[in-house]
Amino acid sequence: MKAWLRLHGMAFGATLGRLAHTPFATLLNVLVIGIALALPAGAYALLMNLQQAARGVSGDPELSVFMALDAKKDEVAAIGPRLKAEALVARVEFKPREAALEDLKKNPAMGDVLVALNQNPLPDAYVVRLKSNDGDALEKLAAGIRGWPKVESVQIDSAWVRRVAAAIDLGRMAVLVLAGLLSFALLAVTFNTIRLQILTQREEIEVSKLLGATDSTIRRPFYYYGALLGLLGGGAAGLIVYAALQFMNRGVAEFSRLYASDFRLEFLPAGDLGAILAFAAILGWMGAWLSVTRHLREFEPR
Repeated sequence: MKAWLRLHGMAFGATLGRLAHTPFATLLNVLVIGIALALPAGAYALLMNLQQAARGVSGDPELSVFMALDAKKDEVAAIGPRLKAEALVARVEFKPREAALEDLKKNPAMGDVLVALNQNPLPDAYVVRLKSNDGDALEKLAAGIRGWPKVESVQIDSAWVRRVAAAIDLGRMAVLVLAGLLSFALLAVTFNTIRLQILTQREEIEVSKLLGATDSTIRRPFYYYGALLGLLGGGAAGLIVYAALQFMNRGVAEFSRLYASDFRLEFLPAGDLGAILAFAAILGWMGAWLSVTRHLREFEPR
């Protein structure tokens, strides 16, 4: 066990030496990998923040039930008990047309317009707070209420939240596709970098083989090199995303202030950042494995 750890320690130390020996090339490779990973990571961070914002404003789902203008008071009153009897309904609030008109008159932009009207154009309405956010169940309930006597229209007030959720799901799929495509770029960068390392150390590898070095001994430093390159690239991606979010928060703060909100873009949680780093290291290792497997065949005896 000690010998195995010593061999891995030597390989890791040699890898750090190679990275430090070519700082400019290492920096360029890390930046290329970091930018490639920052694109899907940044898109994921934006989607995560958008999802949190949607949750914050969605609240409980509601239905607005608007009565016909010609509905009589007893016909309007009969709708309340029917709404309360529905299994999905948590609370029912009645909004008489007179109260709605008074609220609208308080709006300076609408006051002059309403004064010119001869009659109240607003209907009686019920605001129904629901127990479930199941889209299919809500649509089914709304369709049933629309068929009740003297019900003019039914509006699902939280429908836009479900549309946002569907858009976020679509965006998440797009991020996965983008991450998959850019993963090939990371593999290509690592593959080519390890290929150059092998060509540079061609004579060293040949001498090591003549001295009896095993394939695992020769391959191990290249594997560490690829994994470390990917890990550093993942760290660079995290820094790029963090800097981009902080820059964007300047505009978001002004936008939130206009809506009396304290919303701001948050950085990735530690678990997600760790997953990105691990993913980058694995991709780097895979690129190194592919390159080593492909190019070390040239050193096999004919």
